[in-house]
Amino acid sequence: MSKEKTFIPLKPGKIYCRIIFALFPLIFLISANINISESAEGVPIIKSIEIKGNKKIETETIQSKIKNRVSIPFSQETVQQDIKSLYGLGYFDDIEAEIEPYEGGIKLIFVLKEKPTVISVDFQGNKEFDANKLKEKITITTGAIANYSLITDNVEKIISFYQSEGYWHVKVIPVIKNISDDSVALTFQIDEGPKVKIKEIKIEGNKAISSKEIKKAMNTKERWLFSFITGSGIYKKEEIKADIERIRELYHSKGYIYVVISESKVTLSPDKKNIYIEISVSEGEQYTVGDMSFKENTVFGSAELYKQVKTAAGKIFNRTILRSDIDNILNLYMEKGYARADVDPQMEVNTEQKFVNITFSIAEGEIFKVGRIDIAGNQKTRDKVIRREMRLDEGDTFNSKLLRRSYQRITNLNYFESVELVPKPRAEEKLVDIDIKVKEKLTGMLTVGGGYSSVDKFIVMGEISQTNLFGKGLYLKLRGDFSSIRTNYSLTIVDPWFMDKPISASFSLYNEVFKYPDYSKQATGLSVGFGKELSEYVGGKISYDLESVNITDVANNASSLIKEQIGKKITSSISPSIWKDTRDNFLDPTTGSKNALYTTLAGLGGDNYFVKARVDSLWYFPVIWDTTFSLRGRFGYASGFAGKKLPLYERFYVGGINTVRGLGFGVAGPKNDNGERIGGNKELIFNAEYIFPIKKDIKLKGVMFFDAGKAFDNSETVSIASLRTTTGVGLRWMSPFGPIRLEWGFNISPRKDESRSKIEFAIGGLF
Repeated sequence: MSKEKTFIPLKPGKIYCRIIFALFPLIFLISANINISESAEGVPIIKSIEIKGNKKIETETIQSKIKNRVSIPFSQETVQQDIKSLYGLGYFDDIEAEIEPYEGGIKLIFVLKEKPTVISVDFQGNKEFDANKLKEKITITTGAIANYSLITDNVEKIISFYQSEGYWHVKVIPVIKNISDDSVALTFQIDEGPKVKIKEIKIEGNKAISSKEIKKAMNTKERWLFSFITGSGIYKKEEIKADIERIRELYHSKGYIYVVISESKVTLSPDKKNIYIEISVSEGEQYTVGDMSFKENTVFGSAELYKQVKTAAGKIFNRTILRSDIDNILNLYMEKGYARADVDPQMEVNTEQKFVNITFSIAEGEIFKVGRIDIAGNQKTRDKVIRREMRLDEGDTFNSKLLRRSYQRITNLNYFESVELVPKPRAEEKLVDIDIKVKEKLTGMLTVGGGYSSVDKFIVMGEISQTNLFGKGLYLKLRGDFSSIRTNYSLTIVDPWFMDKPISASFSLYNEVFKYPDYSKQATGLSVGFGKELSEYVGGKISYDLESVNITDVANNASSLIKEQIGKKITSSISPSIWKDTRDNFLDPTTGSKNALYTTLAGLGGDNYFVKARVDSLWYFPVIWDTTFSLRGRFGYASGFAGKKLPLYERFYVGGINTVRGLGFGVAGPKNDNGERIGGNKELIFNAEYIFPIKKDIKLKGVMFFDAGKAFDNSETVSIASLRTTTGVGLRWMSPFGPIRLEWGFNISPRKDESRSKIEFAIGGLF
C-alpha cells in the first residue's frame, strides 16, 4: 500500500549525510597486499570517479558540483564537502560515498538516491478559491522534483495569498503520498479559517494633521458598507508598509521633515474575526523654505527656471511639490533635446530657525537626437498605423513633450491593452532610441443579447464591430436594435487615413422606426463625411447627409405642430464641424478639454430648410487621490428658413442620461396646449461631475453630479434662472464590452406628474 506522509521541514542549516567506506583506505589496501599509488604523504590517489543512481539529473551536472577530481589525493573532508554540495542541489534524498581499489589507486563512487517526481498537485479544504486560482499562485507543478524547500516555499505563497484576501488564520499543510519509488502526489491541505476584517485604524501622536486626513492618505481602509464592492477592509502586510511611507510623505508635504512613523501594531479581537491597527506618529517641528537658487544652468536663465517651480521662500517646505518642481525643470530641458539632464536639490537645514535652504544643481548634458524607433508586440496592427501617431521621427531632436503626446495618441487608438514608450539613450552617439511596446487586445466583437433600457424599456440587440479591420485601423460596425418603441439598423465604415493620407473618410447607412407617444417616425438615410486634423489638437469635419423621414400614426388629439409634420419629407444637408481636443484619454479622461462647434445647413434640395448649431465645451481637472472634476456647457440654436418650420425631430429635447439626468426625455422643455413635450429651438445645459475611483484594477469609478438645463421655444428668452436642476450619483465601468454608465438622478424641484428620481443606464461613449 502507498503511504501518505506529512512533510515537516528540517531546521535550517542541519544537513544529514553519510559516507560509507568498504574499509578504511590504508587498512584495506595493506591487508589486501595490493600495490597502491600514493601521494607524497602516503594518501591513495583517486584513479576514477563514478556516479550511480541518477536518472533525471545529468551526470555532467553532478560532476560540476563536486571538488574531487581524478589524479588528486583522496580526502575524506573533501568528500564530505561534495556530499554537502550535492545535497544543496535539492534533488537527492540520500547520498553515499564508497571507495574500492582501482588501477593502482582507488575509485571514488557516489551512490545517489534521487528525490521522487511530483506527478500531481491538488488542494483539499479550499472553499473560497478553486484549484485553478490557487495554482496561479504557486510555482511547483507536475514534473517537478519533490524538493522539500520548494514545497515549503509554495506553502508560504498559498498562505500569503489567503492572508492578502483577509484569511489571516489560514493553515496549509503539504501532504506527500508515495505512488512509486520515484513518484509522489502532492496535496496542499488547507484550513482557511474565518475571514478577518479591519475593524478600526487608530492613529496616535498626531496633532498637526487629523486622523481623518491621515487615513485618506492610506490605501488600507476600515471595513464599511460598500467594502464588498471596493475590496477594502482587508489587512495586507505589504500594503500597510507602503501606507507608512504614504503617511511619511503626507507629513513631508506639510513641512514635517523629521517625522517618525512607527511600524503598525496589529491586535486581534477575542473572536479572531476583526483586526485593530494602531500607528504612532512623532511629528517633530514644521519647516519652511528659506533661500532658493539655481547653479550650473547655462541653457536657461534662473528667471526662466523660477517659472517652472512652485517652491518659494517663506512657504511651508513640501517634498511632494519639490519633486514636481524637479520634474518640471527636467521636462523643460528634455523638451529641448537635453535627454540626460539631471537636477540635484541640495538642501541646507537650519534646525534652530526651522527653515531649509534649497539649491537646484543642474547637470544639463548635451542635445540628443532620436535614433531608432522600434515597435514590438503588434501581431495584427501594422507598423504604419502606430508610426503615423508618433509625433517624433528618426533624426528629430528629442522632445519629451512630443513623446508624451505620442503615447496619448497611440493609447487613444484603443487597439491595445497597454502601451509603453521607452526612451533608451545612447550617450556616446548622442542618440535616444525609442522602443514602442504594445499589447494588443481584441478589437472585433460579435454581440447578441437583450436587456432593459430606461428609454427603450425591453430591448434586443445584435452588433458586429471591428475597430481595427485588417490591422489598418479601419472601423466597421453593423448594428440592429429592437424594442417596444424602436427598430434600428445601421452600417458605419470609417477610414482614419483615407488612401494613406491624413484625412478621415466615413460612410453610414441607417433605417430607424421610433414610436413617440403621439406619432411614429420612420427615417432612412445615409451620410458621407471627410475630416482632417488642422493642427496637433484641432480637427475639422464636413459631411453630407440625405434623410427621408415619414411621420405616421399621429394621434387624433395631437397638436397642430405634430399634424403639420404628417407625411414623407426629404432632408438634404451639409454639416461642417470643428473642435479642439486636448484630453489625455478619449474614453477615460482625467485632464484636458474638448471644445467643439457643430453646425448643420439643410436645404440643398429636399423639403426641409433649417439651420442648426451647437457649441459644446467640456473640461477635466485632476484633483487629489486620482479623482477628477469635470465641467460641461452646451448651447444650441436651430431655426427654419425660406418659409419652412423647424422639423419636429430636429428640435432640442432636454432631459435624460445625456442631457439633464433625473428628468425624463424632453421634460426640461416647452409643452403645447395639450401638454405634449414638443422640444425647443434653443437649449442651454450645464453639467458638473466629481469622478472618483472605486476599484482601479477593473476600472470601476463612481460619480457625483449636478445638472442644470432647459430647452426654450421661440417665444421664450434663454435664462439661467429658469433652468431645471438635478443632482445624483452613478457608476462608470470601463468594461470589456465598452463603457457602461449607471446613474441615479434626483429632481431637485419636481413639478406635477414628475418623479422625484430616475435611474438610467447606457452602454457606449462616456458622457
